[in-house]
Amino acid sequence: MRYLIFGAVACVFCRWAFGKWPWDFLRPAPTRSQAVFRARKLLGVEAGAGREEIISAHRRLTTLVHPDKGGTNAAMQEANAARDLLLDELPGYDPGPPSGPSHD
Repeated sequence: MRYLIFGAVACVFCRWAFGKWPWDFLRPAPTRSQAVFRARKLLGVEAGAGREEIISAHRRLTTLVHPDKGGTNAAMQEANAARDLLLDELPGYDPGPPSGPSHD
């Protein structure tokens, strides 16, 4: 019984310290194609989706998961990462220079 309690406490400590359960460390990291599939599923777009469709789907999703609308920061970050990944997968896509103030 003592070992069972110790194991449960160790699992909870691992979750608290690292943000993951111990068994999550045993899973291999997803491949790029798996990540793209998951991003398409999250945004609800087909494999042949273009730039405008991806951006439109991202906007629809962010209206639901934005922290100001009751969502979480993690969900917003996941939506942004999905958008960025799918845009990077488009042929000939160049994000261009970063927007913002220039410090020349």
